[in-house]
Amino acid sequence: MYNFIKTVVFFFILFSLFLNLTSFTSKIKNNYTNNDSIKEWIDFSKKSDISILDRKRLLVKAYKNLSIKNKNYSKTLSVIAYEFYNLNDTTKFLKLNKKALEHALKTKDTFTIADTNWSYADYYNNEQVYEKSYTFYNKAFNNFKLLNKEYEMARMLYSMSFIKGRYRDYISSEVLIFKAIKIFKKNKNYKWLYYSYNHLAQLQRDIKEYDKALFYYDKSLEYFSKVSNKKDIYLITHNNIGNVYREKGNYKLAIESYNKDLNKKIKPIHFATIISNKAHTKLLLNDTLNVKKDLYKALTIRDSLGNKTAILASYIYISNYYKQIKDTLKALRYAKKANLLAHKLKNGRDYLASLKQLANLDKQNSKKYLDRYIVFNDSLISAERRIQNKFTRIEFETDEYIEETERLSQQRIWIIVTSFAGLLVLSLLYFLRVQKVRNEKLKLEAEQQKANEEVYVLTLQQQAKLEEERVNERNRISAELHDGVLGKLFGTRVNLGFLAMQMKPETQEKHQAFLDELQEIEKEIRDVSHRLSDNFDSANINFTTILTQLLKDRSTIGNFSYQFDFDKTIPWSEISEVTKANVYRIIQEALQNIIKHAKAKNVILDVSFNKKELIISLKDDGIGFNTEKKKKGIGIKNITARVKKLGGNLEFISKENQGTTLVIITPFNATNGKQKV
Repeated sequence: MYNFIKTVVFFFILFSLFLNLTSFTSKIKNNYTNNDSIKEWIDFSKKSDISILDRKRLLVKAYKNLSIKNKNYSKTLSVIAYEFYNLNDTTKFLKLNKKALEHALKTKDTFTIADTNWSYADYYNNEQVYEKSYTFYNKAFNNFKLLNKEYEMARMLYSMSFIKGRYRDYISSEVLIFKAIKIFKKNKNYKWLYYSYNHLAQLQRDIKEYDKALFYYDKSLEYFSKVSNKKDIYLITHNNIGNVYREKGNYKLAIESYNKDLNKKIKPIHFATIISNKAHTKLLLNDTLNVKKDLYKALTIRDSLGNKTAILASYIYISNYYKQIKDTLKALRYAKKANLLAHKLKNGRDYLASLKQLANLDKQNSKKYLDRYIVFNDSLISAERRIQNKFTRIEFETDEYIEETERLSQQRIWIIVTSFAGLLVLSLLYFLRVQKVRNEKLKLEAEQQKANEEVYVLTLQQQAKLEEERVNERNRISAELHDGVLGKLFGTRVNLGFLAMQMKPETQEKHQAFLDELQEIEKEIRDVSHRLSDNFDSANINFTTILTQLLKDRSTIGNFSYQFDFDKTIPWSEISEVTKANVYRIIQEALQNIIKHAKAKNVILDVSFNKKELIISLKDDGIGFNTEKKKKGIGIKNITARVKKLGGNLEFISKENQGTTLVIITPFNATNGKQKV
C-alpha cells in the first residue's frame, strides 16, 4: 500500500512539472509571436499600396498589443508614434511620442530619448515652429553624442544649421553644416553630403557670395553622382544653380540650368517651380513668349496641390509679368493677393517683396507701403535677433559648445556692427595705433635695455671696488701679523730664552719645548702673512667670479653639471665695462635657452683671447636642433643683437641629438666711445 502511494505521488509531481514546462514554453512562444507580429504590423503600415485607414489600423493594433514589460517598449512605441506622424495623424503622434519619451526617461533609455526628441523636432519644423524645433534637435544631438552615434549627430547638426539659415544666422549655420559634413565624409554618406553641400551653397547665395555658391553646388552634384540609389532623391541643384545665375544677371545660363531639370521626369510640384523660375528669368530678358502661359500653369499646379507658399511665389511673379507689359491694374491686383497671403502665412521675405511691389505700382499710396515696409523690416530684423539669441542660449546647455558660441558671437558682432567703409577706416586707425604702440614699445625696450646694462656696469664696478677693499684689508692684516704680532712673539721668545739659565735642568727641558713651539707658531703666522700679501689682479678674479656664480645658479635651476675654463691671463681691466656687461648678458641668455630647450646634462664655458679678439665658447650635450629649419626665437635674436652691437661674430653649431655649441668672437680692444649702452 505504501509503495502504491509513493508511485502515485511520484507520477503526480512529474505530471505537474510537465504542465508547468508546457505553460512556460507556450508563454515564450506567445511572447515571441506577439513581438514578431508587432514588427510585421509596423512594417506593413509603411507600404504605400495600402490605404491610409488600413495603415493606421495596423499601427493601432501594434500599439494595443505592445506590452509595457517588453524590453524595447519605449523604442517600439517611438517608432509607432513616428509612423502616425508620417500618416499626418499628429494627435496620435503627439500622444504616443510623449508616452515613449516619459518611459525612456524613467528607464534611462538614451537612444529613445534622443529619437523621440528628433521626432518632436521634425514635427515642429514641419509646423514652422522653428524655436521649439531647434530646441528638440539640440536635445537629440546631445543624447546621440553620449552614445557616439555619428550619423544621427550629423543629421541633427544639418537640421539645426538649416533652421539657423532661415533666420539669417549665416555664420552659425556654416559652422554647424561643416561639422555635419566632416562626419558624413568620415562615413562616406554621399546622399547627405549632397544635401549638406546644397545647403551650404544656399547660405552663400543668401549672402550674395555667388561664386562660392556655384562652387558648393558643383560639389553637391559631385556627391550626387556617387549616390547608389538616386530614385528617392530629387535633384534640386540645377534649379538652384539657375537661381544663382539669375541673381548674377546671367539669364541665359540660368535658363540652361532650368532646362536640365525640365528634360527629366519630375514631380508636379518641382515641375511648377522650374517653369515658374524659367518664365520669370525670360521676363528679365524681356522675352515674354509663353511666359504668361507658364506662370499660370505653375499657379494651377500649385493651387491643385494646396501649396500656399508656392502659390505666393506665383502671385509675385505674375505681378512682375503684368508690370512688365504695363498692365498696372492686374499687376497691382496680384501684388495685393501676394501681400495678403504672405501676411497670412507669416512669410516675412515675400511680405516685404509684395510691399515693395505695391509701392512701385500704386504711386498714390506709395509712401504708405514704403513706411509699412520699413517698420516691418525693422521688426523682422529684431525678431530674428531675438531668435538668434534664444538659439545661443540653447547651445549654452552643453559645456562643449560654449567656446564655439563665444567665437561665433564675436564674429556676428563684427559683421553686424561694421560695414566695408567703416572697416576700412577702423583698419587704418588700428594700423596707425599699432605702429605707434610698437614704436613706443621698442623705445621702452631700448631704454630698459640701456638701464639694465648700466645696472650691470655699476654692479661690476661695485664688485671691483669690493674686491679691491678685500685686497687692502688682507694686506693690512698681513702687515699687522708680520710687523705686530710676529714681532711681539719674537721678543717674548727671546726674553723667555734668558730665563732658561736660572731654571733647573728638568724645567729647562720643558722650557725649551715651549720655546720651540713658539718658534713654530711664528713660522705659521709668517706663512699666513705672506699668503695674504700675495698680489693678484682683482679685475680678473672679479669678472670670472661673477661668471662662475652665474653658472652655479643656472646649473641648479637647469639640473646640469658645468665646467668653466678661462685664460687667467685675460686682462679684464683693459676691457670696457659695457663689453663685460654684454658678455654677461649673452652668456645668461644662452644658459636660459639651454634650460628651456636643450635638456642638457653637461655645459662647458670656455673664455680665451688673442691680441685682437675675445673668444667665448658655450657647449652643451642637449638635444640640439636643425639650424637650417628652426626659426629664431627671441633668445637667439637677443644674443644676435648684442653680438652685433659689440661688432663681433656669432655662430651656432648644432645637429639634432648632438648638442649645441655657441661661438662668439668679439673685438678685444673695443673702446668705450664706440660702444652704445
